[in-house]
Amino acid sequence: MAHDFDPLQPETFDSAHGDYQRLRAQCPVAHSEAWGGFWALMKHDDVAKAAADWQTFITSQQNVVPKVAFTGRRPPLHLDPPEHTPYRRALAPLFTEKRIARLEPVVRGICKALLAPMVARGGGDVCADYGAPMPVSVFAHWMNLDEEAIASLTDAGKRYNVAVQSADMETTKETSLLLYDMARAVVAQRRVAPLPVDEDATSALLAVRVDGEPLPEEMIVGTIRQVLVVGLIAPSVVIGSIAVHLARHPDLQTQLRAQPELMPAAIEEFLRLYAPYRGFARTATCPVTIRDRTIPQGEPIALVYASANRDDDVFDDPDSFRLDRPNMKDSLAFGRGPHNCVGAGLARLELRIAIEELLKAAPAFTLDGEPKPTRFPEIGALSVPIHFAGDA
Repeated sequence: MAHDFDPLQPETFDSAHGDYQRLRAQCPVAHSEAWGGFWALMKHDDVAKAAADWQTFITSQQNVVPKVAFTGRRPPLHLDPPEHTPYRRALAPLFTEKRIARLEPVVRGICKALLAPMVARGGGDVCADYGAPMPVSVFAHWMNLDEEAIASLTDAGKRYNVAVQSADMETTKETSLLLYDMARAVVAQRRVAPLPVDEDATSALLAVRVDGEPLPEEMIVGTIRQVLVVGLIAPSVVIGSIAVHLARHPDLQTQLRAQPELMPAAIEEFLRLYAPYRGFARTATCPVTIRDRTIPQGEPIALVYASANRDDDVFDDPDSFRLDRPNMKDSLAFGRGPHNCVGAGLARLELRIAIEELLKAAPAFTLDGEPKPTRFPEIGALSVPIHFAGDA
């Protein structure tokens, strides 16, 4: 079996994108021997088709490369249709545009509170001090967690975040079990004292009936465990990556401060450029041939969204930031098909407000050292030291 690339080689913040450009041109259906062997789809068309074709490319066998799900199945991501559908249907109303809009003052307050000590110190780590704790607090609010649970989630979520991004499997397993314990506690609380189903994810899942029967207890726990972290890692990675880009392009900082109405379009382009996933996985239910290369049945396949979103067959000058791209709808930042991100609206809100408040915090900021990259399955920033210039 060919060994086309090595995801374990040392990386800088930018180096993986250079490697993916090479693979798109020379080996768009690539194979690596890392983590027991896996395939990687690098081209936009191949990634989009595989993500949409859930009958051929299933997610229930392995959902990310490397495999980090050691502690049970977690709907909806770990299930295929139609089994995943009741879980997703229960969560979707809690992510409507109207409900997400109500969170704006909460998110803005959290961002301001996190930035204040950074500004007082003259800088800090955008990921550790800002991008990582912000979504934990937002999700805790969205999940209606009590203060004790928020503290536990903040601690375990931070450790899990760093462990996954650093490919630290032992700590990933340890913190995953802690998150399961938290999920069980939340489910037990809601059984005793349910909240309105249109206001609370756990209560909504407990109320679901399929052919008159409730969802299995462990699957509800698995869903809450998934929800607890699915929105924690990606925002931190993207916020860090955006901060790197803005620090390198002070003219764009100035433009977005002067024209905040451009921020929604900017966020879409940032998401395209810095799509945080390169390891979402599928498994083929039969041998499949893509671009004259046959992938055997049962072998893991990484859908490298981060590569697909820089495919010059789809995006003109794909490594450049452009506010006026005519085909932003082609971005795969939130996936495609039945597993496209159900929380995309909340993610966009968090990112928009996080960057607005970061830009408001000072007239300018610069990098205060080299950004540290995350590893598979994410791609982007694990650590971004910045220095604030002047007074806010």
